[in-house]
Amino acid sequence: MDTSQELVRLEIPAQPAFVGVARTVVAAVATSVPGIDDDRLEDLRIAVSEACTNAVEAHQAVGMHQRVVLRCLLDTATLEIRVEDSGNGFDPAAVPPRPPVDDPAHLRAERGWGLQLIRALVDDVRFLPTSEGTAVHLTMRRI
Repeated sequence: MDTSQELVRLEIPAQPAFVGVARTVVAAVATSVPGIDDDRLEDLRIAVSEACTNAVEAHQAVGMHQRVVLRCLLDTATLEIRVEDSGNGFDPAAVPPRPPVDDPAHLRAERGWGLQLIRALVDDVRFLPTSEGTAVHLTMRRI
């Protein structure tokens, strides 16, 4: 049973210029939530930016003009941000691993770090298929 309260629902155009809007809205929400300190706030902002960028790219890859939906949900223990796209779907297990740090290819790998970064910055992340595309659930525990 989901007892979360939806604080904000935001729909943004699937354009890179609007990723900053999503990041700013999430920062405003997180600032108003007890238990999310400044360091965690910055981690969440970066994770949201990565998830929204991936959603925008998923839309652009298939020429879609639907909006990316961002939802901020709060319960007694967590703040959850959901980023929902209408792309072709996404399987995080299909993403090839990044080169090891001691591999020279590691230095040339400029793209593809987003999933690792998201996983490192939030307490829990889930990638869920939806009837329209993919929903990324980013969860931060309230301290």
